[in-house]
Amino acid sequence: MDAPLRPGEVVADGLAEPDGPRLRIIGRIRSCWGAGDCPRNIGTARAQGGVGKVELDPTFAPALDGLAVGQPVVLLYWLGDARRDLLRQSPRHIQGTRGTFAIRSPNRPNSIGLATVRITSLDVAAGTMGIDAIDCYDGTPLIDIKPWVERADLPPAR
Repeated sequence: MDAPLRPGEVVADGLAEPDGPRLRIIGRIRSCWGAGDCPRNIGTARAQGGVGKVELDPTFAPALDGLAVGQPVVLLYWLGDARRDLLRQSPRHIQGTRGTFAIRSPNRPNSIGLATVRITSLDVAAGTMGIDAIDCYDGTPLIDIKPWVERADLPPAR
């Protein structure tokens, strides 16, 4: 499961196994991506036409009430195949090595993916939501959906 380390990468001993709180999977993300062809970020997914769909467990379908087509939302999802012990990484797309918290790699202590997407369709009764793009494998477990709110989600001006 663990990919070979690249030059400059550092792992933390004993962090490969998960610990801490348990998460509730609320549904699955449907995409056209599989292993080997998944884009590395949401911008590339949009450029490649990687639309997606959220399918909630029926228990959580009513929680979509109040959302609207065209609205941006933040999806949090579980990247279960990612490493959880890398402290420093050497991504292919940047020069050199950086700390895990300085990059958006899926390899992190808690392999939670995050994407801000736009709702393209919504069926509250069915618990489904179309999204403009996504950068994860088909069937990825969904942890949460939060509305993107400009006044809360934009950092303050410098």
